[in-house]
Formats: sequence, C-alpha cells, structure tokens
Amino acid sequence: MKHVFIINPMAGKGKTAALIGPQIERCAEKYKLDYTIHLTSAPGDALEYSKKLAQTGEDVRIYACGGDGTLYEAVNGTYGYKNVELASIPLGSGNDFVRLFGTREQFCDIDAQVNGTAIELDVIKCGNEIAINQCSMGLDAEVCASQASFKKLPLLNGEAAYTAALLSCFIGKMKSHFTIKIDDDEPFSADVLFCVAGNSRWYGGGYMAAPLALPDDGLLDFVVVRKAVSRIKLLGLINEYKAGRHLSWDITTFKRGKKISIKSAVPAAVNVDGETHYTTESTMEIIEKGAKFVIPSTSTYIKDRAEKKL
Repeated sequence: MKHVFIINPMAGKGKTAALIGPQIERCAEKYKLDYTIHLTSAPGDALEYSKKLAQTGEDVRIYACGGDGTLYEAVNGTYGYKNVELASIPLGSGNDFVRLFGTREQFCDIDAQVNGTAIELDVIKCGNEIAINQCSMGLDAEVCASQASFKKLPLLNGEAAYTAALLSCFIGKMKSHFTIKIDDDEPFSADVLFCVAGNSRWYGGGYMAAPLALPDDGLLDFVVVRKAVSRIKLLGLINEYKAGRHLSWDITTFKRGKKISIKSAVPAAVNVDGETHYTTESTMEIIEKGAKFVIPSTSTYIKDRAEKKL
C-alpha cells in the first residue's frame, strides 16, 4: 500500500505543519514505506490531489495533515473509491472529528497512524458534498461562516473563534423559519435557532452539538433547537450547549434517522463540515459505510465499540 501525506502548510496558523515532515520521514524509513509528501498550495488542492490518487485504482492510505478543512477535502476527493483509506493528522485549531476516537496526541503520532486500523464509517451526503462529521443549517451555520474571519485574529483558536463568532451573531438575525421533514414523518414548520445532522459529536472547536452520535451505527442524529426563548436566556445556555446538555431542553427536538430535508423561504446558510454556502433547500442523508477511516493503534475506540462502552 502507498502512503501519501497531504500537508496543509498553513494549518495551525503555519506553526505546526513544518514539524510533521521530519516525523513522517523517520517513520517511513523505520517501516520502509512507499510514501509521498504533498504540500497543498491553495484551497481545493487537497481535494484534487486526493481525487487523482483515488482514480489510479492503487491501494493508498491518505493522511490529511491539517485541520477539519483538509479532512473535508480529502473525504470529498476520495468518496466512492474503495481503494482508499483516510487518516487524519490534526494540525489545525479545531480538529473536531477526531475527538470521538482519541486525543490529538494519538492522532499526531505517525507511528500509531501507520500501524492503525481502517474501519468503515458512515458519511453524510448533502447535495454534491460529503461530510464525515456534521451538516447544519441556521444560526450555527451562520456562525461557522463568520468563524473563518475570527480565526485570522491573533490568539483566537478554533474554539475561541467559534465563541466569538457566536456572540457576534447574537446581535444579528437569530432565527430562521424552516420546514423540516425527517425520513417519512410529516413535515413541520418552526422558527429555528439551528438544525444539525450529526454523524459524530463535536463541531466549532469543541461544541458537542450531537452528544450521542456515532459514525458507524447506520443512523444520523438530528437535533433541532427552536427559537422560543430570549437572547439573554440563550446567552446563559451556551455553556450547556457546548457540553452537550441541550437534548433535554424543552425547545429541542431530537431524533435519529436516515434523512432530513430543510426548506427555507429565503436563502439560509448550510454548513457541511465547516464549508458554508447559501441555499433555500437542503437534504442531508446518510451513506452507510461510505469511508474507510484509520484509527490509530493507540486508540481504544475499536475496543470500546466492541464492548459497547460507546
């Protein structure tokens, strides 16, 4: 198998990516790997490069070395190709997807990644895009779009940038009127703060939007929070939301399923693993076993799932 390390040199504000190269080279020498290091040059480069690798038909393990955006590009570039295994080496400021499987240190251990096990995970299809973590519409998608600007400021990492963007959005439009349909249920209309389709649990640099989601159970976790309280009360609920304690709120609807469709009379932001655009209608549906994802050898995730600890 070929091992290809796609490195975003700007990840972590350019401070961490330069350190990973020597580690890769030492590990490659140790295990006599057939390997390549590719430095991305622009947004979209990781997607195009990983797609070309997938199209060769050769068995390849692609290591997305960067933040959640680099992983998003690798997922979308390789979706549908069975010859590809994906690994994430989290060098960014958010790194939300890997939180369920282990620590950042475990995922940055090149030796553990090379000796890791690829397991089949579900993904989310949203239009022409694929998410491995979460999709959403509403306030949180607006926050996600704004977060990119805050990340450029000194001292603001993924979590701090998300919180700053969230507080900034509080002074603007707080609600969206959506018509929502989950699987074969009757559609319902409501003033909504946000609507999340979770394949895994965290986004926004540590906010546990879908606290019970598992990316290998064949289901998505749908979380709809209605706009039924004041701005002041919502400010007091941010920490509960971050900790994943919002499923018990009386303004929250929680359900597991396969597909959710969301319609809006006016263009609204949709978030697909941190990439945002505006639309009036979006469908988010599960694709079971849509990706092979590498779990580092030092992680207990596979054992924990076998013993039903997760």
